[in-house]
Amino acid sequence: MNRILVTGAKGQIGSDLVVALRNRYGADRIVESDIVPPAGATNGISLYRQIDVRDAKLLEETVDHFGIDTIYHLASLLSATGEHNPDAAWDVNVNGTKNILDLAARKGLKVFWPSSIAVFGPGSPHQNAPQTTILDPTTMYGITKVSGEFLCRYYAGRFGVDVRSVRYPGVISYTAPPGGGTTDYAVEIFYAALEKGSYTCFVRPDTRLPMMYMPDAIRATIELMEADPDRLTVRTSYNLAAFSFSAEELAAEITKHLPGFTCHYSPDFHQEIADSWPQVIDDLQARKDWHWQPEYTLSSMVEDMLEKLSQKLALAGNGQSLARSSHSNRP
Repeated sequence: MNRILVTGAKGQIGSDLVVALRNRYGADRIVESDIVPPAGATNGISLYRQIDVRDAKLLEETVDHFGIDTIYHLASLLSATGEHNPDAAWDVNVNGTKNILDLAARKGLKVFWPSSIAVFGPGSPHQNAPQTTILDPTTMYGITKVSGEFLCRYYAGRFGVDVRSVRYPGVISYTAPPGGGTTDYAVEIFYAALEKGSYTCFVRPDTRLPMMYMPDAIRATIELMEADPDRLTVRTSYNLAAFSFSAEELAAEITKHLPGFTCHYSPDFHQEIADSWPQVIDDLQARKDWHWQPEYTLSSMVEDMLEKLSQKLALAGNGQSLARSSHSNRP
């Protein structure tokens, strides 16, 4: 049986994508991998392999062992993390991606690889940044993503690899914690609102960026991978959009549901990164080629995010209470 390998499966997008792929194709067809060891037993839900994507030999052994025919290659160091360790960001994001593409070229694998709005920079249009425009990133993360886009196009043209990609905007999710990205304030703010009633944001209140709710991001990913290849005209990476908002607008929307919530602003090094990115991107090509259409708006995202995260935090709190109770009863 052919199987799907997800690298970076424990990351923000990978955590949700794995669940969606299991539901769609069957748990026995999804192989998870990440640089971290498995956290306890998998209970038969999925297959797991600890992999550093810089290890080309282990990647190939995994593909052969499990009968992999498709790879969702999500393993990456994100923008803020990459600025702290640019050498590691290049090694993981570029060399790791090349390992995947080399493997795909040799074995005829289908590949999904995520790019980002970080490919844009000060010279890119900040309003309605088009599919084809100047890409001049100012971060190592953005540089690795531009490099990855060109690698994807090269391997598609030179070796016929069926590699597909989207430029994710900031992705908001309640499943996995923030992973070191510049848009992570839009996730952190929900945790702080529910747990503390206040949040100190690391970008200015007027900072506007393209964002997307995780269910839309996952659906877009799978829809692109299932699209008719003859309809696809972009072999670098498709612009992908849902909505744009400022930090202040997000805080105001949360306050509608939590009237006592307050947000303060203390911009740090993230601000310069955010200022280099577009406020709105144009995803007309994705809508035309594979009929992409987002479902969530800012207001519906905030409502659902608060509901789902409240449930998650309540369950976590109950678990901690039970653990403390059990411990206190020991002799």
